[in-house]
Amino acid sequence: MKVTLYTDGAARGNPDGPGGYGAVLQFIDKNGTLHEKELSAGYVRTTNNRMELMAAIVGLEALNRSCEVDLYSDSKYLVDAFNQKWIDGWVKHNWVRPKTGPVKNSDLWKRLLAAMNPHKVTFHWVKGHDGHPGNERCDRLATSAADGGDLLVDTGLSN
Repeated sequence: MKVTLYTDGAARGNPDGPGGYGAVLQFIDKNGTLHEKELSAGYVRTTNNRMELMAAIVGLEALNRSCEVDLYSDSKYLVDAFNQKWIDGWVKHNWVRPKTGPVKNSDLWKRLLAAMNPHKVTFHWVKGHDGHPGNERCDRLATSAADGGDLLVDTGLSN
């Protein structure tokens, strides 16, 4: 099955404020019917990069079978990690960058790799806040989650 996944993260006062993620999954069934699912959540204190990763993770974890996924994000951090093969070096060096030390957010990078495992994921970068409908929709989900109630605790955020 082919799936399109749009993702975005947001943080207010990065890293000392609330944040949220938004993801939209879309696929067309064999009858030509479009199916969509929106996912979002907010956190008390987090970073924008962590929310960008969470959006991709939650979107992929929501899939219940192996899929071909086109993932669209405005995060160069997320997209370039795969398209520029940074992730390969991080894994090879046990999540340590030779010149700068431990890879930030390695807990989420590891979770993302596990979520990607059953799928074939292609990463696409889109310019943020540039009118792309999928990106704008995810931005609204992410910011609404960050500004909402019932915020979660980002247990992986270092103090």
